[in-house]
Amino acid sequence: MTMTRSVPAASPDAYVASLAGWQQRQVAALRATVAHTAPLVEAIRWGHLVYASNGPVLLIRAETARVLLGFWRGQRLRGIEPRLKPGGKYEMATLVLVADTPLERSTVVDLVRAAVALNGSLGDPTALR
Repeated sequence: MTMTRSVPAASPDAYVASLAGWQQRQVAALRATVAHTAPLVEAIRWGHLVYASNGPVLLIRAETARVLLGFWRGQRLRGIEPRLKPGGKYEMATLVLVADTPLERSTVVDLVRAAVALNGSLGDPTALR
């Protein structure tokens, strides 16, 4: 279930501030790791955090009882993180995080670097071909 927000957050900072507890800590940690890993454009799209470089690369979305870390070309990243679940358009795959899900910072760094490299070599994953 998606967290209910009457109005989408006005900024990424407001998005994080709207969260509480472990979800706020998890989203803040993911956001910091992404920011220190690659020069990505951060924005609120579709009501959550989206990061882009030559098209969308990844998303961070807080829901009622979980946080999702999704990659537009995530199906190609399952060798780095086998818990990525394929689904949706393009080559989307998402890692579902709950309060006690172990996730190493180095894994997030590897995923982000690989996802950015894929967009660099293959182009915008949402572009019509």
